[in-house]
Amino acid sequence: MTALALDLGTARTRLLLSGSTAIKERPSAFGEPGTRRWPVRHGMVADMPSCVRLVRAALSDAVTGQHPPLERVLLGVPVAASRLDRRAAYAAVSSAARCRVTIVEEPLAAAVGCGVDIADPRPRILLDAGAGIAEAVVIRAGEIADAGAVQVDVGDLAGCPAHARERIVAMVADLIARIPAALRATARRQGLLITGGGARDPELARKLCAELRITVSPAPDPVNATVRGLACLLPTVEHRTSGTSAMTNAIGRKDVDDDHQ
Repeated sequence: MTALALDLGTARTRLLLSGSTAIKERPSAFGEPGTRRWPVRHGMVADMPSCVRLVRAALSDAVTGQHPPLERVLLGVPVAASRLDRRAAYAAVSSAARCRVTIVEEPLAAAVGCGVDIADPRPRILLDAGAGIAEAVVIRAGEIADAGAVQVDVGDLAGCPAHARERIVAMVADLIARIPAALRATARRQGLLITGGGARDPELARKLCAELRITVSPAPDPVNATVRGLACLLPTVEHRTSGTSAMTNAIGRKDVDDDHQ
């Protein structure tokens, strides 16, 4: 099977072919400087025709005539994406790729890409801070048990403004407060893992650590965590059956799979 992992981000689009370790990356835009269009906003498809053109251009960089025809794309979307947002992302990518598309929530893929055992019944807190949206999630037993999101609207979280940091810290604090009391201490002991561009902002990590009194660990290679996790999940897609494992549960939700019409 020729398959591809696709992280369609607000600022950058990343692709990784099955069986490869070479990540292809490009701005999530097309056109000449000064007239460029950015069809993805806050991690969601905002301009469908432009997004189709973006994905086609990105695919042409990754899938050449040397490769067999593409059979599957595993696409990351934010947890905050509505059913309509997910359908828009599915439609744009399937139109461009002309193959089957399956959707996975990005923070879960990012956890896999960082080597987190998502099947662990102990709760794990992860902050996926991208250029357009930051999402904090609690992962437990192969699923996202709870989540929060804020739109950050900063081109590069390495230069995250103070007001955006404040909103992110408040979101994570609220998420931790919602963890059931019997599990909260365990979650806090495991610490907070940060992925996405925000992991490169040392001030964000310091602020989270100081205000939440929790160990904060920026992921290694944080901006590629999602696409690497999607690539790790690719082999499970064609062989999944309902309820067989945490990995297959991660890509088995009815409202995000490629069977919807």
